[in-house]
This record gives sequence, structure tokens and C-alpha cells, in this order.
Amino acid sequence: MIHTFSPTAAILATALLLTACSKPAPPEEPIRAVKVTTVGLDSIKSGAEFAGEVRPRVESRLGFRVAGKIIRRQAELGKRVKAGDVLAQLDPQDYKLAAQAASAQTAAAKTNRDLALADFNRYKSLKDQNFISGAELERRDAALKAAQAQLDQAQAQLAGQGNQSAYTTLVADVAGVITSIDAEPGQVVSAGTPVVRIAQDGPRDVIFAVPEDKVALMKVGSTTDVRMWSSDTLFKGVVREVAASADPVTRTFTVKVSLDAKDTPALGTTVSVIPQAFDRSGVQVVKLPTSAFRQDGQNSSVWVLDTATMTVKLQPVVIATADGNDVVVASGLQPGMQVVVAGVHVLSPGQKVTIYKDKAAVVQVKPAAPAMNSVASPTAAASAPAGK
Repeated sequence: MIHTFSPTAAILATALLLTACSKPAPPEEPIRAVKVTTVGLDSIKSGAEFAGEVRPRVESRLGFRVAGKIIRRQAELGKRVKAGDVLAQLDPQDYKLAAQAASAQTAAAKTNRDLALADFNRYKSLKDQNFISGAELERRDAALKAAQAQLDQAQAQLAGQGNQSAYTTLVADVAGVITSIDAEPGQVVSAGTPVVRIAQDGPRDVIFAVPEDKVALMKVGSTTDVRMWSSDTLFKGVVREVAASADPVTRTFTVKVSLDAKDTPALGTTVSVIPQAFDRSGVQVVKLPTSAFRQDGQNSSVWVLDTATMTVKLQPVVIATADGNDVVVASGLQPGMQVVVAGVHVLSPGQKVTIYKDKAAVVQVKPAAPAMNSVASPTAAASAPAGK
């Protein structure tokens, strides 16, 4: 049996073969919808704000002037004390024994002085009667002076030992609040070791830190606003002190703001400090939301829309600071530019885009169908055959 192929079948086979070998056409790049905003000038709404803490103007660390073992501590954290209140006590036994020894030495020295004085008076009477020479009286006078000096020394030692014994009781020298306990009963401390810390009554300070680039704006005497974190209560403060050197760890400068004593918050309260020197309200700047920025290492840029060709291009910008949730742009943009504020990470230079528009939800209300009569109309009832 002989098979014959028609020319049409051959042409179709060749076309199919060529179609299978050719490369598929690349898909067209989709036109993305983006949200844009028009660059304009806006005023800065917020200034620099720092976190601070209310602290006492003067805080004293008190410790015993002698060494010993703590046997009792009357001071408690947060307790208010007055000048003269007992805070803690050391074991005074050794100091009492030393005081008793000094008292005995003083009694012995006084006895020796009295003997030397009686001896001198007796020899002086003999000298007045010319029974002894002047040299003999001078020796008795020297012995009396030596005995008197020994008595003075013993009395000074007795007074010193008495003070040492009194130093075993730690008393508050100012009125204030106990803010820290640094030693406990049973602990052996050396002279000068801090035992308690007292915040003296009086004016309070707010302590906060500023970075190196802003410390030059902080001037002694400038005003600040101090706001409580737990409420909207606002206090007025004055910069009292600016640190001359930076903290070795944080590399920031400590600033102290004094508050009026009559309305001072509680010690340790966390507050927000708003220096008036950093107030920039009313300054006209270019602001954009953070979603508009594309970060490439240390460089920042935004996508600018060319409305003539509906394409985007990358525009480098310099960021100045933050204002709430917005970013202040120092340079790179001009008012009137169209900047993409959403979808910036999926764009490429020269890409065509369309402006995204919110689609309002249109709810189509179908006309209500006429209600079916559950009771036949009189006309229908009249035309109905009887018996139906």
C-alpha cells in the first residue's frame, strides 16, 4: 500500500516545528499603581524631647566614723527622718572598754599630779624658810609640770575615746528621706563606708542627658518645660548646670534643671524635658512620611513621579531630623514634586506607573419585589368559579 503526503500537511508540520523552536515573547512589565503626595512646606510641630528623672539637689551618703560590726539598723527605705534621728548602731563594747581604760589612766595621772603638787608646796615652804636651795625647788616644780602634762594628755585621750564610743551611733545630720540602704545588721564595716543615703529636703532637680551636637544650645538659665509621664501635668524649670565633659560610657552631657520646691514631683519620677532652646514650632520645612524613603546603605532617596511620561526616577535626599511620625528633608526636593509614598521597594528607574485611587465601595441595591398578596383581591374572588 502506497502512502502519499500532501504539501499542505508538510507546511503545517514545518510551521509547528519552527514555533516550538522559537523563544517565547517576554511578558510585558506590569504597570504598578502607586500612592503619591505633592511636596509642600509644612511647619514643625514637635521639638526635641528628652527623658529625665527627678532627683534631690543634695543627696548625702552617711557612714560611721569608726569601724565595727552593725548590730542594729533603724533606717528603712523611704522613711522620712529628722536631724538627730538614730539611723544605725555599731557594737560599742570595745570602744566602751577603751574609754574605761582612758578614764583609769586619767585618774592615775591626776593622782600623780596631786602628789607632785603637794611635794612642790612642801618644798616651797622649806625654801621660804631657807632650809633648801632654789635648785631643789626647781626640780620639784619641773616634776609638777610633767605630772600636769601627763594629766592633760590622759584627759585628752579620755575625751577622744568618749567621742569614739559616741561614733558607734549613726544619726541623721539633716532632715530628708532615706533613698538607699547600703549595709545590713551583722555586716562589719570600716570607717567611712556608706550605710544609708539621705535625700535632703529642699529643691529638686531633673537630670537628663543631651547628645554632643545639641549641648551647645543648652545655656545655664534657659527655661524648659517638664511634663509628667503619668499625666499631662506641666512644670517650669530652669537649666542650673551643664556638664563640662561627656560621660565616658554614653558620650552624652548631663544637664540639671531646677524645679520650684512647692510643686516638685516625687523623687524618682520619670518626666519628659522639653528645652525651649530646641523649640522649632512654626519653622517651614519639607516633611514626608517614613514609607516614602528608600534606604541604600547610608544614603536615602525617594521616587519622584514624572507626570508627563508617568514614570518614576530615584531622587537622592538628605534627612534632617524627625517630627513625630514624619521625616524632615533637608535638601533634594522642591515644592510641587510628586513623590511616591507607598510601594517604593518594588519600583525600578523608568518604570511606568499609575496613580492609585481608592475605589469607593458601591453597594447596588436591587429593587424590592412586590409583595405577594396572601389574601385574594375582591376582583379575583368575584371572577373565581363557585366552589373553587
